[in-house]
Parts: sequence; structure tokens; C-alpha cells
Amino acid sequence: MSKPTLGIIGGGQLGGLLSEAAKKIEIKTVVLSDDKDAPAKHFADIFIYGSYNDQEVIKKFINIVDLVTFEFENIPFNVLKKINLEKAVLPKPEINKLIQNRLTEKDFLNKYNIQTTKYALIKDAEDIKLNENLIPGFLKTCTFGYDGKGQYKLNNIDDLNNNIDFTKEYILEKLINLKKEISVIITRFGHQKYEIYEPIENIHEDQILKNSKIPAEISEQIIKKSKNWSMTISEELDYIGTLCVEFFIDKNDNLYVNEIAPRVHNSGHLTINSHNISQFENHIRAVCGLEKIETKKLYNAKMFNLIGDNISNFRGKTFKNNEFFYDYLKTEIRDKRKMGHLTIIEK
Repeated sequence: MSKPTLGIIGGGQLGGLLSEAAKKIEIKTVVLSDDKDAPAKHFADIFIYGSYNDQEVIKKFINIVDLVTFEFENIPFNVLKKINLEKAVLPKPEINKLIQNRLTEKDFLNKYNIQTTKYALIKDAEDIKLNENLIPGFLKTCTFGYDGKGQYKLNNIDDLNNNIDFTKEYILEKLINLKKEISVIITRFGHQKYEIYEPIENIHEDQILKNSKIPAEISEQIIKKSKNWSMTISEELDYIGTLCVEFFIDKNDNLYVNEIAPRVHNSGHLTINSHNISQFENHIRAVCGLEKIETKKLYNAKMFNLIGDNISNFRGKTFKNNEFFYDYLKTEIRDKRKMGHLTIIEK
């Protein structure tokens, strides 16, 4: 049986790393991006530039792929749905629609008795005053917003300001006494068929992931619960592919799901070097219906994001044999932009 040609919507670093993983197992990739300088163009077999709403561009894309996946979740649902009528989109577009909205995502989690922070829907400033019990908290747009965008920390009611655009809906989440942040990367191949990575410990700065490491310094109880919740989430979503569940742990060792990323994830970059099969390869294998190979950890590892001009210190540098440098080949260096990463394994 010949291997399928995989379409990837989105040309960022995740699309690039997916394309690299696909090459390893001889899967041809076609990346569609609305950024003509998208970094994934350097790694894909075919690169198509155009708007996700341009019917001719979508038609061209559909005609040369066998199935489709994506590297970011904020693709218009109608676009994915339309593509799915002609070529299978995995994970399913309905999953994206659910997770694109922080309110429906939290409601879904609570339905399956998976603990989240307390939250409320906010439509205007008056709603915030009615939910003052959730302050201190984070006000986040229900849709869009990542790496700290569209988020406001409210320490008290006086922090409300005129910069908040109430033409959008928000969710107000109660702040917890945070001890640690972890994530679990899981690939689901089908009913009760998983490859699950051990929890990864993450450190954020300005709401942007700074570094990740395995093993995470957490209790066995939290390891078990975070993995079980991740399996429940992927099973109830009938998910195919790699998924990331981000968690908070409070000072009393209570576990909360912060959010679900229906795709490969920044915190899982270290799996390229720490495991026999990376999160990217497992995703490709799952969506393309290839063999599930037992995933094993080979090394403990730490991953450091190279943000903004920090990349300049690493380009042209000589690295030790346990250091792995990844340059996303982005044309423009910008403040707070992820430009690459460095993974260090413990041999």
C-alpha cells in the first residue's frame, strides 16, 4: 500500500517540524500557509501560499493531498469543514470548533469531572462586577489569543480599563496559588490505542513558554492523574493524532486542566531527541493510519525556547554532542517571537 500525501494547514515552526518528521518516514507533505515567508516552506515537499478563504487556493491544495491535518487551532471551522467533505481532516474539525472557544472547552472538561479553575462567561464590565469572587483572576478572550495575547490579569476590580474590547466575549478564570505547570502529550491512534509521554514540566515568562524538562518534579499521584485525564479527554473527543493537555498544580498539589491544544505542542519539542518516536512522528503515524510503534524514553532532557534576538547567540555556534539546535528559519527577528529552540539531553 502506497503512503498518503499529507496536507498541513499552517506554515509555522510546528508545520516545519511535522514536515521534517514526515520525511523520516517517507511521507510527502504539502503545506498551505497565508504567510509567504512561512518557515515550513523550507521543510515541506510542496509549499502553497494563499488565503485560507480563497476557494481556488483551497481547491489546488485539496487536489494534491490525500488527507489533511493542521499545526494551529485558529483556522476557521467552515474552511476545515469544507475541506473535510472532500479529503479527511484529522483531528476532526468539530474538535477544533469545541476547543477554539475557552468556554465550551471548560464546559466539556467539567462534564467529565475533570477539574478546571473556577470560571464565568463575561460579556461586559458589569459581568465582571457580578463575578468579583473570581478576582484575582485572568480575563481571556473566548476565542483566539495565545502566548499572552488577548489576556488581562485582574488583581482587583480597579484593574478594569478602557483597553478591554467588549465587542468580544471573555472568560474570567480565578487565579490559583500556582506551584507548577506541566503538560502531557498524548497520541491517540484509535479506540483505547495510545502512545503517551510522561508529564513535562514547563516554565513560562510573560505567558510564553521559556523552557521544558523531563522528568517533571511531581508526585506519582499527579503523574497518574494527569495521564488518566489526558486519556479521557482524547477518548471522549474521539481524537486522532497528537494532543497536548496543559495543567496547573497549586500549592496544595491539586491538579487543574488549564487548556487543551488539539495539535503538536511547543512543550513536546524535546521528544525529538529524548524519545525513539517524537510527538511529530507519532502525529504523522496516527493521522496517516501507519503502524503504532511503542514509544520509549531514551534520555532525560531540557528544552529552551530561543525568543527574539536570543537566536543570534546560537546561529553559527558549535554545539556539544548532547545539544541539539533548531533554527525555524524565520525571516524576521521580532520581540517575543519564537525563533528556534535548543534541546539538551542527559546521556
